[in-house]
Amino acid sequence: MIKGFIFDLDGVITDTAELHFEAWKKLSDEMGWYFDRELNEQLRGISRLDSIKVIMNHNKVSLTDDAITELATKKNDMYVASLDSMTQDDYLPGARELLTHLRTEGFNVALGSASKNAIKVLEQLNATHFFDVIGDGNSVTKSKPAPDIFLYAADKMNLPANNCIVFEDAEKGIDAAKTGGFYSVGIGPEERVGHADLRFNTMKEATLFEVKSFFKELF
Repeated sequence: MIKGFIFDLDGVITDTAELHFEAWKKLSDEMGWYFDRELNEQLRGISRLDSIKVIMNHNKVSLTDDAITELATKKNDMYVASLDSMTQDDYLPGARELLTHLRTEGFNVALGSASKNAIKVLEQLNATHFFDVIGDGNSVTKSKPAPDIFLYAADKMNLPANNCIVFEDAEKGIDAAKTGGFYSVGIGPEERVGHADLRFNTMKEATLFEVKSFFKELF
């Protein structure tokens, strides 16, 4: 039986992708590195340190671990400063409605995000009350596609993986959910999250009614 829902943050609850893009672009420009939206897509769902390594590999750059950490911190400072502009109007359409419905029906709800700034984002959205558990980039050491963040969230909800549905917008996120033994709902295009158990183009389509209808034998 499904008793818990685990949500990624960026691209599912809200979309900070543009803020991330602007911060990575500014850092890359300062370093003289090539960075565009196509390369930015490769960063979807992975950690900050893994992201900077993707950019470095693309630019055939090698740096010390200390230099990489310093640059990742600089990018994060740029990004965090931009979060102050977020408000309760920045939920993706349908996300707040789904979270509210899950609360009404008494499901356990957790966040399973690679972001180390997840709490700040939830506070800006006034969304912390929707979550029983917050799993973020500070909760585990292995980021997606490792299933650790979802396993952490399920464990904190005292639920096995097969009692939970994961909502993800990234290919690596769906990979992580499947590896961990979770049911999965992909948000986005077929080519990115088509391997999820159920897929919607947008969160607005992902109502609890539609999810229950698809996984009807599990409710």
